Amino acid sequence: MNRMKRMIAGLLLVLPVAGCANDIAGTPQGAAAPTPYVYKLGPDDRVRITVYNEPNLSGEYSVNSEGQISFPLVGMIKAQGLTLGEFSDTLTKQLDAHYFKDPHLVVDMISTRPVYVLGEVNKAGQYPYQSGMTVLAAVATAGGFTYRANQKMVMVRHSGAAAEQREPLTADLIVQPGDTIRVRERHF
Repeated sequence: MNRMKRMIAGLLLVLPVAGCANDIAGTPQGAAAPTPYVYKLGPDDRVRITVYNEPNLSGEYSVNSEGQISFPLVGMIKAQGLTLGEFSDTLTKQLDAHYFKDPHLVVDMISTRPVYVLGEVNKAGQYPYQSGMTVLAAVATAGGFTYRANQKMVMVRHSGAAAEQREPLTADLIVQPGDTIRVRERHF
């Protein structure tokens, strides 16, 4: 009888593990892996542009409210919606076509659009975006939840979106630059 109890106890320990059909990354078998977020430039981003052998052109530049950067010689150049690499290629082509033969430049990110955390958090406000930031990390940056906070659902408005979306609050809910996160009050 004692041996039977040990076998049942061992079986109970193995069954929950056997039911997990996830691969190493945590994606259920047969499900598509989530696509990684690719950062695209937008208003209020700041970049450093270094043009080799041209110190007068090198410097820090901001993306204006229309999504453009004012660059010497070239004028206004579209940046919104482009990755750093795409923007670098566009600027290189502009400089090559009109001013320099085979220009070499590097575009680095200095600062990104902030994230706004509002509602039932201890210190609502604007916070710097960090790559891979989750909603829970943004809430923690804002001092955590208040005692009245609904910790199961959150309202998220992505930059450029017309309305908020209600999202279940999970550990892997990713924040994008410029997002507004609003923690609602729970209903008892």
